[in-house]
Amino acid sequence: MSAIMLERLWNAFLDTSLMVGVSASLAALFGIPLAVLLVATAPGGIREAPRLNAVVGALVNGFRATPFIVLLVALIPLTRLLAGTTIGVWAAIVPLTISATPFLARIAEVSIREVDRGLVEAAQAMGCRRWHIVRHVLLPEALPGIVGGLTITVVTMIGASAMAGAVGAGGLGDMAIRYGYQRFDTVVMIAVIVVLIAMVMTVQFAGDRTVRALRAR
Repeated sequence: MSAIMLERLWNAFLDTSLMVGVSASLAALFGIPLAVLLVATAPGGIREAPRLNAVVGALVNGFRATPFIVLLVALIPLTRLLAGTTIGVWAAIVPLTISATPFLARIAEVSIREVDRGLVEAAQAMGCRRWHIVRHVLLPEALPGIVGGLTITVVTMIGASAMAGAVGAGGLGDMAIRYGYQRFDTVVMIAVIVVLIAMVMTVQFAGDRTVRALRAR
């Protein structure tokens, strides 16, 4: 590869890292509270609200069931409203975040549900408020599972960001299509694939190490 292509590969890597990093942070910011809401309002939860739980659950399932490429196109008006454009890195962050949030919420919900019910009942017996139960019991006990779920989410988002790049979002997907596929440059295509694999392996390794450290505490 020429020096120019290496520079473009580096810039594409940075764009993909930015897309995934910001989207993953926003997905965690919205997805974890959403998971807590689903658990708390479920039958037998610390704040039962079956109707609210059913509505929120239906919305989460609806977004999860929508393929990312369809969601990418359907959210173009919202993307234009929030990002001011429908192409580029920041435009891709909107559908990436909306796609990843319900995905992470369901994984985090499973982890929170697996917290020993006895711990929750003990906290309630001591007069703890619902917020204290969430903050000091549910989230700390479920943290390893949530981190594991976030790792899976980020890995999925790396693939989704490449798909978004193919429709004008920039990043590694855009480079693979523009310079690898359209120009029949196998070297560029292989280089992009290697970088994507390296990103996935790095994220998975870091996530696994973090989960093991949390469980060892």
